[in-house]
Amino acid sequence: MTYQQILTDLKQKKFQPVYFLCGKEAFFIDAISAYIENHALAESERAFNQVVLYGRDVDHVAVIDHARRYPMMASHQVVIVKEAQDMKDLRELIKYVEKPTPTTILVLCHKHKAFNKNTKFAKLLKAKAVLFDSKKLYDNQVPDWIMGQLRQAKLKVGPNTAALLAEYLGTDLSLISHELEKLALHLPPGTEVTPQHVEEHIGISREYNIFELQNAIASHNLNKVARITKNFIANPKRNPFIMVTASLGGFFTKVYQLHFVKNKSDFEVQKALNLRSTYGLRNYRAALRHYPFSKTKEIIALLKEYDLKAKGVNFNTVGKEDGALLKELMWKILH
Repeated sequence: MTYQQILTDLKQKKFQPVYFLCGKEAFFIDAISAYIENHALAESERAFNQVVLYGRDVDHVAVIDHARRYPMMASHQVVIVKEAQDMKDLRELIKYVEKPTPTTILVLCHKHKAFNKNTKFAKLLKAKAVLFDSKKLYDNQVPDWIMGQLRQAKLKVGPNTAALLAEYLGTDLSLISHELEKLALHLPPGTEVTPQHVEEHIGISREYNIFELQNAIASHNLNKVARITKNFIANPKRNPFIMVTASLGGFFTKVYQLHFVKNKSDFEVQKALNLRSTYGLRNYRAALRHYPFSKTKEIIALLKEYDLKAKGVNFNTVGKEDGALLKELMWKILH
């Protein structure tokens, strides 16, 4: 079942006896378990019918003991095991999963560590329980996810602003969700979220950000690149050098790919470059006019080199601060 399918069932009070939530993306696991914790039982029922356990503190015997109990003055009881990956005898719960108590909702949250789905225990979970694999989103999926989250908060946002948020906040959905809550808290329903709102409530400058730096480099706007670079140097915590090289690396990798499909239609290019839409394609095409294939390869090599320099790997950068490296890198990209 998908995340949305599970939430839809939960909202309709369609509960299953066992939920096994695993995967590298903690956000979806936490969201499902939190919904069950806060909505499966009425507040008056939770004192006697809901328990939260932690994998490092319990074994399978204790979990089964809790799960085999019957609810008191309620139709169900809820048992949530957080950090279930820390249970040394987790697989011993196979005895319970084979025949779960129908009046118990058992939620097992297995985060961060890989879960082997080829074991007998995993196959039983597939057959008898809700087995949810929480996968991390790809970079190009994050802007759409941000737009969806803001829609749920009754806010509107354009693709450019969503891309700006994704570029700066990365792919940690828990962090992104926390920052989006700030927008929902301060903006009235129906508001169109603008870069000005983002700057005011999250702290990402609408003028001095990696997104604008990419645009300036793509159009070979030397003055604008110089202004943004100066601001980045003055605000190193807001614009870490390593983040700049990583973002520009992703940008010029797309430009490199575009050189091979530059004569194809926008739809074909979107598919080849794995872009979420053709909206941002204009910047890649702009870069193509200023950076021929050989220069694009040179820039990608430069970005790798300066990323390693910033990390002090294989290069003597003693006495050079990130600001000096950034100025040097920008000059080499543009000339």
